[in-house]
Amino acid sequence: MNTTLKTAILAFSVCLPLAARAELKLPAIIGDNMVLQQKQADQIWGWDTPGTEVTVSFGAQTKTAKADDKGKWTLKLDPVPASAKPAVLTIKGTSTKELKNILVGEVWICSGQSNMQFAVNSAIDADLEIATAKYPEIRLISVPNVGTQEPKDDFKGAWSECSPQTVPGFSAVGYFFGRSLHQTLNVPVGLINDSWGGSAAEAWVRRDVLEKDPRFKTLMEKTVSQERAATLPATKAKYEADLAAWKKLADQANKEHKLAPRGPSNPESWLTGNARPGNIYNGVLLPTIGYGIKGAIWYQGESNAGRAYEYGYLFPLMIQHWRDEWKQGDFPFYWVQLADFMAETPEPGDSAWAELRESQTKTQNAIKNGGQAVIIDIGEGKDIHPKNKRDVAERLVRWALAKDYGVKLVYRSPEFKSLEVQGGKAVITLDTFGSSLQTFDVKEVRGVAICGEDKKLVWADAQIVAGNKIEASSPKVAKPIAVRYAWANNPVCNLYNKEWLPVTPFRSDDFEMTTKPKQ
Repeated sequence: MNTTLKTAILAFSVCLPLAARAELKLPAIIGDNMVLQQKQADQIWGWDTPGTEVTVSFGAQTKTAKADDKGKWTLKLDPVPASAKPAVLTIKGTSTKELKNILVGEVWICSGQSNMQFAVNSAIDADLEIATAKYPEIRLISVPNVGTQEPKDDFKGAWSECSPQTVPGFSAVGYFFGRSLHQTLNVPVGLINDSWGGSAAEAWVRRDVLEKDPRFKTLMEKTVSQERAATLPATKAKYEADLAAWKKLADQANKEHKLAPRGPSNPESWLTGNARPGNIYNGVLLPTIGYGIKGAIWYQGESNAGRAYEYGYLFPLMIQHWRDEWKQGDFPFYWVQLADFMAETPEPGDSAWAELRESQTKTQNAIKNGGQAVIIDIGEGKDIHPKNKRDVAERLVRWALAKDYGVKLVYRSPEFKSLEVQGGKAVITLDTFGSSLQTFDVKEVRGVAICGEDKKLVWADAQIVAGNKIEASSPKVAKPIAVRYAWANNPVCNLYNKEWLPVTPFRSDDFEMTTKPKQ
């Protein structure tokens, strides 16, 4: 082989990596069928050869940006009004891409754990819901569950039109929420589903944010300890021994036609799972941050119920963290309060789930543009995943329609306002937010407990005495000092407003929370 040929081959081989990079690349969140957020300077980004000038054309506007030294480019489009007319967005760099069937409307993030991930095909009336899901102006995209400590800039996925073929596996709460928006506003709706079953709130927050906050010192120390333990040779050896023993038991059960016991969990799976701080932020949320959205809906809390006290400051921090990262101001953030679940208890007392609900309720006062949908009446005692997701979404969408789109609706469940003791009776005033109270099934109010100085709660006889007042008493309590309502994992309660939004579970006392860490 002569020198000239060798030089040519060498030069060609050196250029191959550059040639491979010399192609315009877009993240999955920006593609065919997407919905752009109306009346907002939407961000468009991607990658190309460093130094390349990239041009984006949409309608009558054209914007340019230059790829930085790592190849990333970013620009913003001028705000445009909603449009259901399919349009083309053209991007030119080292190559050209034409994104087709683009609409402009309202875009919402649908996030949380399994009750947000819970799919349409598992909801009540799934067959009817799927058969009627013919809404080409609703667009859907789901982000796969990837847990990692390494920041990700993309994911595998694509926008699709809502149809009986595409909706079955999509978030039921997300779809029903988006459908109500679309039907009410008559504009396109884009829904981004990034939920992950069983996920803990801390996994949705960038790790360094938690590390810098002294309130999470214990959480992060435990995290480091768990990370170390998961990778110890002794831990791996124990897991392998447990696995071998389990296989023998499973084989024996199979021979005897019995149900095999559950196998041991691999300790290393936690490292890429849904509870390690920062994991979901990096692998799921980060690739969508910056895409133009109107707001977010959230259904999570079950995995943090044992740490309800901590959730009281973790949850509002998470919301503010998302807003800081998105750089779109205090965008609307609405969440679902925990449903009723587990066995009903015959006597009033403490409850970690009730404390988590309280932390969720208090978050409304800790942040701007937030609110919760109360669903204390539509859970299932035997199943942590209630199938009635339509009512959940309808209660969420009331917030959005009233607060963000100017639709005149009662949207907020009644909440505790004050307690006054009059002659041995507890008179409870609720803020009904423009509505009034009513009971379901029976006239008396169920689910109210009172206590005296001994702090021993007993069930009270209670009734509505005014549009926003309840009177409660018990022959066992001469002088009430505190009252609680629907304060249990699965309370028996029946108080609503006139629009059938259930009264928010509450307590008037400030007794120490059972989930507060012991010093």
